[in-house]
Formats: sequence, structure tokens, C-alpha cells
Amino acid sequence: RGISSDQRPKRPLTAYLRFVMDNRPAFREKNPEASNLELIKKIADAWKELPASQKQVYEEARKTDWKRYGEQLAAYKAQLTSAQAAALKEERRKQLAKRKSMRAKRELNLLGKPKRARSGFNIFLSENFQESEGSSPMAKLKKLFDTWQKLSTSQKQPYLQLAEDDKVRYENEMKSWEAKMIELGREDLVRSKKQRLKKKPAETAKQAETKKKSSSGGNKAKLKKSEE
Repeated sequence: RGISSDQRPKRPLTAYLRFVMDNRPAFREKNPEASNLELIKKIADAWKELPASQKQVYEEARKTDWKRYGEQLAAYKAQLTSAQAAALKEERRKQLAKRKSMRAKRELNLLGKPKRARSGFNIFLSENFQESEGSSPMAKLKKLFDTWQKLSTSQKQPYLQLAEDDKVRYENEMKSWEAKMIELGREDLVRSKKQRLKKKPAETAKQAETKKKSSSGGNKAKLKKSEE
């Protein structure tokens, strides 16, 4: 309590990032039409061509800041109780997990991973959200959820059918995408066989009862035949 991970000393920049920060304005001025990606590429090329003596200047600045960072971090940790240290460790773990998840999501978007299949309710939601009553997005969402719950089976059917069609679309696109990922050597992004297997629809109580009666009747017939 009273301590936040935001108060933790920031790690020093690497020698290369220092070079980027120092030279980005000048490169932007010389290349006003270049995209951010093109600009970073130009700066990276300039860093590669930079003489070792000039790179050493940035490296020495990094070492100086790293020493100062070590002292500040030690002082920061010294003021923490064991409970605070544990809480901050958990907070940092969650932050790192969130960053990792965001990086993975960005990578999948860049690789063109197909969008997941939508549910019947999601399709209903997207078609009616704009016209729905409500003072806020959450209010609209609640209103549409209540409306969906009150729809009859026949009224929901068109949306459920569209959802089934979207499942087929998703599976077909995923098969093509996963084949491409295997070609690129990214088997780590391919679903396991267990994940790809479609789950069988659960039996209804009526179907289970019918199956039970049928099985029972068959067993009785077999027993009667054996007695004869």
C-alpha cells in the first residue's frame, strides 16, 4: 500500500536506443515523407555504419546510467516490506503477461490469422447495436442481451444458422492458414489435433431416455431368446 511499480526506477536505454532518440528528429527533418518503419530502417542502417569510436560514446553513457540505476533500484527495494515486495512482484508478473499477450496478438494479426467464428448472439449484436436504445455502450449491450434472451427459437434461428456458416468459414480458413504456418516453420502457432477435433453435440435428455429404453428392450429380447 502506498507503493506502486510506477515508482520503480526505469531501466536505462541501450546504446542503440540512445542513438535513435538523439538522431530521430534530424532523420525526420531530412525524410518528412517517410513512414515510421522506413525512418527506423534508415536510422538502423546509420547505426550499423557508425564508427566503433562513436558507438563507444553511447555505450559509456549506458554504463554510467546502468550504475546509477543499480543504486536507485537497491534504495527502492530497501523501503519495501515483504508484503509490498510480494504485491509488486505479482503486479509486475501480470504486466509482463499482458505485454506478452499483446505482442502475440500483434504478431498473429501481422501473419493474417483468421478471425474467430462469431456466435449467434454476436451476429445479432453487430446488426442491432447502432439502432439500440441506451445512454452508453454498456446500456445498449444490456438492452440487446435482454432482447436476445426473450427471442423465440424460430427468431434466433437465422442468427444461429449464420453462426454455423461462420464456423465452417473459420475452420476452412484456419486449415489454409495453418498449412502456410507449417511451410514458414511456425508449427508453434498450429493447433494441436485435440483442439481441431470438433466436439460431438451433447445428447438431449429425451434422446438419452430413448437410447436407454432401446438398449433395455434389446437386452430383454436377447434374454428371452436365450431362455427359449
